[in-house]
Amino acid sequence: MCLIFTCGEHTFRKEVEGYEGLVCRCYNCGNYSGSVIKSHPWFTFCFVPVIPLSIKGYEDIACRICNFQQPLEHRQDVQAMRRGADGTRGVPLQPQPSGVPPQGVPPQGWGQKAPEPNQPMQYR
Repeated sequence: MCLIFTCGEHTFRKEVEGYEGLVCRCYNCGNYSGSVIKSHPWFTFCFVPVIPLSIKGYEDIACRICNFQQPLEHRQDVQAMRRGADGTRGVPLQPQPSGVPPQGVPPQGWGQKAPEPNQPMQYR
């Protein structure tokens, strides 16, 4: 009788609470594709997770493009952007313009004379 068993390792990943939807810059490739991920590695037997290889797991900045991972404790810029208990980020955003023009004022360029037509190209 021949039995074949497979052993291996599988890592379960999820976004860290407070950093959901946060995108940061990867220090390896320079792209804005890094996200804060918590990894939990497990030993698997016949593709079934059996023993956790880490009690707490690892909190890393993981790039989706180059797969570079850096520990979260080394990135103070990302830690400053953590979402607070009231739902706001730690770094305040600049006020955004409303985009609505004031009433009674025509948009720029209206009421002026028409622009001059383009002159044909002259080749010498």
